[in-house]
Amino acid sequence: MVARPGNEAAAPEPVGDEARRAVAEAHRREWAFVLAATARVTRDLDAAEECVQDAYVAALGAWARQGVPRNPGAWLTTAARHRALDGLRRDRTLRTKLPMLVVPEAAPDAAATMSDDGGLIPDDRLRLIFTCCHPALALEAQVALTLRLVCGLTTAEIAQAFVVPEATMAARVTRAKKKIAAARISYRVPEAAELPDRLDGVLTAIHLLFTTGHTDPRGSGLVRADLVDRAIALARMLRELMPDEPEVSGLLGLLLITDARRATRTDDEGNLLLLEQQDRSRWDRAAIAAGCDLVTAALRRPPGKFALQAAIAAVHAEAPCYERTDWPQILVLYDRLLRIWPSPVVALNRVVATAMVCGPQRALDDLAGLEQDGRLDEYRYLPATKADLLRRLGRRAQARAAYQAALDLAENAAERAFLARRITEMSGTGNDDA
Repeated sequence: MVARPGNEAAAPEPVGDEARRAVAEAHRREWAFVLAATARVTRDLDAAEECVQDAYVAALGAWARQGVPRNPGAWLTTAARHRALDGLRRDRTLRTKLPMLVVPEAAPDAAATMSDDGGLIPDDRLRLIFTCCHPALALEAQVALTLRLVCGLTTAEIAQAFVVPEATMAARVTRAKKKIAAARISYRVPEAAELPDRLDGVLTAIHLLFTTGHTDPRGSGLVRADLVDRAIALARMLRELMPDEPEVSGLLGLLLITDARRATRTDDEGNLLLLEQQDRSRWDRAAIAAGCDLVTAALRRPPGKFALQAAIAAVHAEAPCYERTDWPQILVLYDRLLRIWPSPVVALNRVVATAMVCGPQRALDDLAGLEQDGRLDEYRYLPATKADLLRRLGRRAQARAAYQAALDLAENAAERAFLARRITEMSGTGNDDA
């Protein structure tokens, strides 16, 4: 027997492990679909989010009593939309003597919102992304709101992606939602002429979603496959919408090439493997070829930041072995990327290429400027990069301290284990800076 969506009582009751697991899995996989479909009814992001949260709470009890439904996403969508429609009816009753400011379109039947394979129509997610990425919002607010609402990331995860305090990010998301409500920004995919003003925010949000899944900031494993797969699906969807936009092709190419290494980034015990340690014969060559084709298409016009990042990834992927990587070409690409996108994270990545071309001491000198800048003080890869440069220079005590600083900032279990091993290695005998 399966559960039926509805307005279940919220009385506390024991919840079985199976129901908890199913709700947690549905949150990871279905949140964006459910919220997007509900927002189509409410036309209000705060109201939609509240209805979806209520639906997940109701699912805990209903699924424990009646069993997990065959299609959890459809169950949650129907439950959330019922709550949304109930709320609209209550509002209509309260405002019978006032003109309706917004007349919500009639909600289609559940079957009308489902594709043959049981998934919700993808355009719902794109509509929500483009709503979040309205040009009336600052770019960082656009991206943060998209990651929170469309991608289901926690405020803490988003704060880590932006390298800012969690309280700062929470305030940013709240302000963005209020601005959308106050400006009555419509919930729709914009016309073709409006797309360029929103594209950078959409691409940036999808890219940050991917990077959060590529290395889970707080997980026990290195990768959150659900986020990676969702980001790639959204990038594919966006390219269908905008096939001639080079930055869209660049982003999809970047994601495909980067994810092609997924199976080789850890060993059988879950230990982190660096790029030079990975078995390139196990890389997904079909994904790399598809990604490189997209990069070639993107570079036919003056490249943007995603096309250039994809080009860098392609150089890595096409090298037959780590030792034969074309580091001078990568350094040139980073220089071009920094000119159009002066990001401290890009500058840090350039330091790695500088070390391979000019040596670790030159790279360490460049790194000193980033340390003085201060914007990467909470970014674990800054001390990790410094530690590796010091290790290569034989300055063990300083390297050990830098690895410890990186460990203090890292929360992913695989990264922490790797850094701990490095600290142990640097505690042994050998040349030192003393």
